[in-house]
Amino acid sequence: MADAEQPQIYLITPSEFELSIFTPHLSKVLDTTEVACLRLAMSTRDEDRILRAADAIREVTHAHEVALVIDSHIMMVERLGLDGVHLTDGARSVRKARDELGADAIVGAYCGQSRHEGLNAGEASADYVSFGPVGASSLGDGEQVETDLFKWWSEVVEVPVIAEGNLTDDDVRKLATITDFFGIGDEIWSSEDPSARLNEIVQAINSSL
Repeated sequence: MADAEQPQIYLITPSEFELSIFTPHLSKVLDTTEVACLRLAMSTRDEDRILRAADAIREVTHAHEVALVIDSHIMMVERLGLDGVHLTDGARSVRKARDELGADAIVGAYCGQSRHEGLNAGEASADYVSFGPVGASSLGDGEQVETDLFKWWSEVVEVPVIAEGNLTDDDVRKLATITDFFGIGDEIWSSEDPSARLNEIVQAINSSL
């Protein structure tokens, strides 16, 4: 049950970043806050850029014993020595990813606002599902995931769930007892001090438990 334990932090990289700037910020964040997993979520399709970023970030995450997954690129997981993949097409690619990567790899699935898609992903052997965006956004169709979905999921489904997307301190306080992870990305990377901002979010989580 999601409300039995304190939700963990699941970090998401910016879609674009300069390695020489980002990796020191990441190292400081991991030094100061316990993080369960990091998702490499680059928007580029430049294979060389992804490879260089993954190599540099893997050194940081493995030094801190933090799992590292990559957004969408199933075939890069073993090549780069990563821990798994985060799929963005709901349940559709979960079985393929599991067959390719094996039982020990992390396979996660973003399921938007769809309970049905989340259930299908779980049945297809996803290790977690994520729902979002939680907060308001002008991107995409503007739809937001309802709090009731997390409440229902925490009461009925055993598959761990991530709440992500434009999270505010009020959002994490509201969801702290009904989600397993908070997917935190631009919420901290857009600030001048990502480590301090993440600490504020963790304090908001703790204040609701």
